[in-house]
Amino acid sequence: MTYRQGSPASRRGVSLAAALLLLLSVLAPQLAAAQAPALRVMTFNIRLPHPGDGANVWEKRRALTAAMIAEADPDLFGTQELFKEQADYLVSKLPRYGWIGTGRRGGHSDEHMGLFYRLDRLKLVDMGNFWLSETPDVPGSISWGHPFPRMVTWALFESRRDGRRFYAFNTHFPYRKEDDAARMKCAEMLRARIRQIAGDAPVVLTGDFNTTPDTPVHALLTADLADAWQAAPRRSGPAETFHGFTGKADRRIDWILLDGFRALEARTITRHRGVLQTSDHFPVVAELAWP
Repeated sequence: MTYRQGSPASRRGVSLAAALLLLLSVLAPQLAAAQAPALRVMTFNIRLPHPGDGANVWEKRRALTAAMIAEADPDLFGTQELFKEQADYLVSKLPRYGWIGTGRRGGHSDEHMGLFYRLDRLKLVDMGNFWLSETPDVPGSISWGHPFPRMVTWALFESRRDGRRFYAFNTHFPYRKEDDAARMKCAEMLRARIRQIAGDAPVVLTGDFNTTPDTPVHALLTADLADAWQAAPRRSGPAETFHGFTGKADRRIDWILLDGFRALEARTITRHRGVLQTSDHFPVVAELAWP
């Protein structure tokens, strides 16, 4: 059977085709999002180069550390206690990565909150730093009684695949038992600054928070942000992350927090070679579904 142009049957065929095209145009963004690869994020206190670390001094563990990162293949990873010599070594061995950061006293002579990102997957759009103190724009500033400057490095990234953007924040909170009040002050400032800088955009926060998830610091931050470890339906490796080069961690102080993204999977990496560890903290990796 054939249909003449302009007949009711042919008009119905044209109408159906138009409806299908319209439906596909509406669904295309959702289908693309569903097919987009997850954003893989790592948080990693890399442990500064300390001559007293014996079998785990940086010079002995750096090759293992670079191999672990290459195998994990994160799109983005936030580091704590990073010194410039460590960053320079990592990008020399992992040339697909770039990094940003400044020392906690300004310049490059001290610890950085270095953010590393895959150059072929993410485009750096904007970046900045602020200090967790009463004078957040003053490099090296300290408040609330703890002994060292504490800071945040942040960046706005754009996916090279589809142009979607998100903000990344990376930090390291005060470490002493008596610093509970200072950590709360840091959390309050960080929470406010994330809102101020990122607005309604998706956010990933990586850090060593030097406190556990049963504390007010975690409760305050997770009022706005989801804890990837808690939210992920699939988890592997120990929950605890700090192990002091023993390989036996006793508390979960390294977190990946997020807003807008959905945690698909979280895992703790325990790679080592005999007594040789990548750090005195285990890195944590999360697979995140884009908004």
